[in-house]
Amino acid sequence: MSSADKNLSVFATSELPDVSHRRFAILVAEWNTEVTEALYKGAYQTLLQYGAKAENIVRGNVPGSYELTLGAQWFALRDDIDAVIALGCVIQGETKHNDYINHAVAQGLTTVSLKTSKPVIFGVLTPNDQQQALDRAGGKHGNKGDEAAITAIKMLGLQKQVYTKF
Repeated sequence: MSSADKNLSVFATSELPDVSHRRFAILVAEWNTEVTEALYKGAYQTLLQYGAKAENIVRGNVPGSYELTLGAQWFALRDDIDAVIALGCVIQGETKHNDYINHAVAQGLTTVSLKTSKPVIFGVLTPNDQQQALDRAGGKHGNKGDEAAITAIKMLGLQKQVYTKF
């Protein structure tokens, strides 16, 4: 089934780890604010819904999606942050700027995650137009912010599984 035909924010939530003691940073790009604020609300509410405490969620803003990488690194290097969720939206335009930005952000966030051994979640929309972005930020295709939050929780669960002695 193509993404045009379903809600993309349907995910398995059985056996999620306890994250009541975990600390999350949600990093939000200010470019395309209507979209990124909806992504933030989805991520924040999902973290709360699945056990995170409000006082353990820190928000940071960056000017645009390109700056998510450095902002994510700053948060990931903090000892009191367990996972970083990076939220942004780069809409395809008349130029190829989106290709360069999306590639740089994806590579940068991956590098930060590997460098710090912490989950750094890519919650950046890469739609063709504004409507596609809205459809994925709480519209008919769900909310990518929800997915990013669940991904952070699941990765923390995997981290605990890998590093817990049996």
